Amino acid sequence: MLRLIGRRLLLMVPTLILASILIFALAEVLPGDVGRSILGPYATQEQVALLNHKLGADKPLYQRYAVWAGNFVTGDWGESPVLKVPVRPTVMKALGNSMVLAGFALLLIVPISIVLGVFSGLRRDSALDRAITVSTLSMTVIPEFVSGVVLLYIFAVWLKWLPVTAMPPQGSNFFDRFYYLILPAIPLMFLELGYIARMARVGTVQVLAMPYIRTAVLKGLPRRRVIFGHVLRNAMVPTVTVIGSQVGWLIGGLVVIETLFVYPGIGKLMVDAAQTHDVPMLEAAVLVVAVIYMVANLIADIIVALLNPRIRMGG
Repeated sequence: MLRLIGRRLLLMVPTLILASILIFALAEVLPGDVGRSILGPYATQEQVALLNHKLGADKPLYQRYAVWAGNFVTGDWGESPVLKVPVRPTVMKALGNSMVLAGFALLLIVPISIVLGVFSGLRRDSALDRAITVSTLSMTVIPEFVSGVVLLYIFAVWLKWLPVTAMPPQGSNFFDRFYYLILPAIPLMFLELGYIARMARVGTVQVLAMPYIRTAVLKGLPRRRVIFGHVLRNAMVPTVTVIGSQVGWLIGGLVVIETLFVYPGIGKLMVDAAQTHDVPMLEAAVLVVAVIYMVANLIADIIVALLNPRIRMGG
């Protein structure tokens, strides 16, 4: 297990370096001018050039990358030239907000999708199996802005059961925060439910066809013991992998939901930074999301290795 974790960590280093190079290059070639974005359209070209020189925006690309990467590793993420605030606390606060929303959504998505997928796999080709498969997959084709707007109108505007925004007032307690997150979490559940439930169903069907399951049944083991002791443990391997790959999206890909429900997450922060050409903020936010995505996949690999002894033993 330690060797497995060590290999994954070593692979993360060149992956992170390559990701940082791509992120920096793409952010630097965004249309627009940093100095012009800060000073506005009425500033003279000399004023814009002077500000770009002060910010270092006129240096060669490789020099700017070396300075940015070195400062990022040491914790100096710079200051936003647009918002006039330090980048690191702003990004980390937005990341914390997105992680709260993503974590609450996962609390709804994972148990429901696994139960539906396993239940569907245990009753393969039945009417219930087809109903679960069709309904969950149908949810995945509904864009989150469509389901979000519909749910917002029904439950917040019409019935007034839930708040319009996702951000609770200052001083709200733990339960109030989750009450405000119910409505934005439902469109995310619609998107992810079909994928995870489908993987849980496929894993269950594959495990049920294994010889050791037939042996356990022929030995007379109770059905509950066969399911919970043998089927679920092995059927969850592909499901955990899918969940791990979706965590990064749930944290960094909530732009539509965060915008619709006025939630100050990292997805909305990245969009705002791209629109205002706030390069330091955009680069730091995207790189942090990339790190979260890699860590989530690492945790998923560790869980899969714990579920499957052949992986952690090098098989």
